[in-house]
Amino acid sequence: MKKDFMFTSESVTEGHPDKLCDQISDAIVDRFLQQDQYARVITECAVSTGIVFIAARFEPNANVDFTTIARQVIDQVGYEQSDFNGKTCSILTSLRELPSEHKHLFDEKSLSHEEIEQITVNNQATVFGFACNQTSAFMPLPIWLAHKLARQISDVRRHNILPYLTPDGKTQVGVEYKNRRPYRIHSITIIASQNKAKKPDLQQLQHDIRENVIYPVFEDEDIKPDENTRIFINPDGAFIKGGPAVHAGLTGRKNAIDTYGEYSKHSGSALSGKDPIRIDRVGAYAARYAAKNVVAAQLADECEVQLSYSIGLSRPVSIQVETFGTGRISDEEITTLLEKHFDFRLAGIIKQFNLRYLPLLNKGGFYRKLAAYGHVGRTDIDLPWEKVDKVGVF
Repeated sequence: MKKDFMFTSESVTEGHPDKLCDQISDAIVDRFLQQDQYARVITECAVSTGIVFIAARFEPNANVDFTTIARQVIDQVGYEQSDFNGKTCSILTSLRELPSEHKHLFDEKSLSHEEIEQITVNNQATVFGFACNQTSAFMPLPIWLAHKLARQISDVRRHNILPYLTPDGKTQVGVEYKNRRPYRIHSITIIASQNKAKKPDLQQLQHDIRENVIYPVFEDEDIKPDENTRIFINPDGAFIKGGPAVHAGLTGRKNAIDTYGEYSKHSGSALSGKDPIRIDRVGAYAARYAAKNVVAAQLADECEVQLSYSIGLSRPVSIQVETFGTGRISDEEITTLLEKHFDFRLAGIIKQFNLRYLPLLNKGGFYRKLAAYGHVGRTDIDLPWEKVDKVGVF
C-alpha cells in the first residue's frame, strides 16, 4: 500500500451546470414526496444555452409542475444572465407514466423483521461507502477542502462581497500525504466566473479570491497553505459568465464530487433524481453509515464498505470491507460485525433513515440540499447516515 503520495479532489459551486441539473432533479423528487410519501419518480435533466430538458418517469399520483420547479431552482441559484435565466429559458419535457405497482407501497415503520425480508430491490447495483479520520466529518481532506472553497465562492457572491461573480465555479485541492496522513497543501486551483470582461481585471480578481475565499477557508484548518503551496486562480484568464451558456450540464455527472473526491471508490449510478425505492441511491447512504461508524469506533483509520445488490433479493449478495492496512481487527471480522448489526435491506434502510418523509419534515425540501456540496460528510444538514450511533455495537 502506497504511504507517501499527493492526491487532488475537485468540487464545484451550485451554479455549475451539472450541479444545476442535479438540483432540478432532486427538487422534483422533493415535490413528489411532499405530496405523496410513496411516490415513485426518476428524473434526469440537461441544460445548455437557453434550454432546459427534463426527462421523468413517475407514477401519476401527484400534481407536480416540472417547469415551475426548474425555473425556481434556476432563479434561486442566481442565474440572471440574458442568455440563461429562469424566466426566459426554454424548458422541454419528456414525461412518461410508470405502471402502477403495489410492492413499493409498504409501510416500513410497521413491518416486522420477517416482512422487511420480503421486500426485494428492483434494480441491481454495487455501491460504496467510505470514511476516514482525516477530518472531523470523517471525510478525506482534499474533497473536504474543495467543498469548503466552492461553498465560500458562492457565499461571497450571495452576500455581495464579490458581487461581480456569477454562480458557476470550480475548485481543486492537492494534498501531500506522508504515511497515509495529510502532511501539507500542495496546490489550490480556483476557477471563478465573472459578469463582464476586465471588470475586475484578472489581477484584482486573483487578489479578491485570495482575500475573501482562500484565506477565510483555511483560517480554522490545521494544515494551511505554506510558502511552497502553488495557488492558481483562473490560470487560463478571465472566465466570463460561465454556466449553461458556456458549457452544458447533465444530472449525475459529478459522482466523485457527490461522494469522496475519488479518494475512495464511488458508485457508478447517479445519486440525484431518484426516490428512496432506488437501492443505487439509498444503498450508498447505508454504506457510508457503516463505514463512518467503523472509523468512529476506532476499528480503523480508513474504511471502505462495498455492497452489491441483485434484483429480486432483499439483502446484498456481497458485503466487503477494506481498511487499507489501518484496521485494529481484520477486515473479515469487521465484515461479520456489519452483517450482524447493520440492516442493509432496502426496507430496513428506508425505515432507519426515514427517507420517505424527510422532504416533508425539512423546510424547503431535503434531497435538493444534497445535490450540491456532497451527499455525505455534510455538517450543515442533519443527515441520518452521518450519525455515529452504532459505535457501541463494536
